[in-house]
This record gives sequence, structure tokens and C-alpha cells, in this order.
Amino acid sequence: MENGKKQYRTDSGGDASVQNELVIHRVFDLPAKKLWRALTESEEFKKWWGPKGFECPYSKMEARVGGKYLNCMRGPDGKEFWSTGVVQEFVPEKRLVITDHFSDKNGNIKPASEYGMPGDWPTELQITFELEEANGATKLRLTHEGIPDEAHDDCVKGWNESFDKLEKNIK
Repeated sequence: MENGKKQYRTDSGGDASVQNELVIHRVFDLPAKKLWRALTESEEFKKWWGPKGFECPYSKMEARVGGKYLNCMRGPDGKEFWSTGVVQEFVPEKRLVITDHFSDKNGNIKPASEYGMPGDWPTELQITFELEEANGATKLRLTHEGIPDEAHDDCVKGWNESFDKLEKNIK
């Protein structure tokens, strides 16, 4: 935080070998321990997951390498979007890497097209959260790989609105 104002930055990525990568840098006025819990504990995750107007009625995460997660975002119209994946890397309060798939409520992988998502989505995406604490605040670098160009701007907006909720609801 600089001059008491939140800061975030969005990049289009930088690694030419990664297709359709979005990167968001955000500083939270929270210690890394609290931000980590918001990312890895279901009851904390439910407080912030989903863009403005969405809620997270269901979240389950096995917070360990090889652990699975299943989350639901429910829109203002009642439509549910389910996602699932597996924890690839788990370094407490430092780094979390997960695979990401659209799914049904039972965790069965579904194509993005079943949710009416625009673009050519891969079956598997990857999300990386990197945390760095300094002076009681925590810098977060989010990398989401596999986002089609048609959905890039909406995904950036969705992540930032979710992070706004995290900032508001996690104390």
C-alpha cells in the first residue's frame, strides 16, 4: 500500500511460452497468514469467491499437494458455476498452484461451453498464487493460465471484484 491506497496492476503476462496468461498484482493490508487462510480454508474462501453480485455457497478444499477442491459460484440470477482441480504446489503462506477445470457439482470435468463461456477454453487451466509479506501487508501475484482472449477482460474484472470482496470480508 502506498499513501494508504490499495494498489493493483494487471499484466498480459510476460512469458511468451505460456498461452493466454493473465497476471494480477495486488497488495492486501493483511498478514500473509490471513491471506493464505482466505485462499485455502473453505469457510474463509466462501466469504470472497466470485465477482460482485456472486456468492460462494459451496467450497471444499483438501489443502495439501495432491488434494482436490470443488467450488461453486452462484450468480445473481441463480446460475451456478462449478470448478474443480488438484493442488500441484503447496508452500504455506508463500505459493499455491492448482489446476482449474469447469465441472458439475459432483466434480466431473465439463467443457466451458456448457456454461456458455466464450472462446476456446482448454480442459485444464492453472492458477498460481504467490504471496510476499512486508510490513504487515501482503503482495499477491495471481497467474491464471489458459484464459481465451475473448474472456480475458471479464476474467481480470472477475478476479479483481473477488479480491475487492476478500479485502472487505477477511479481517
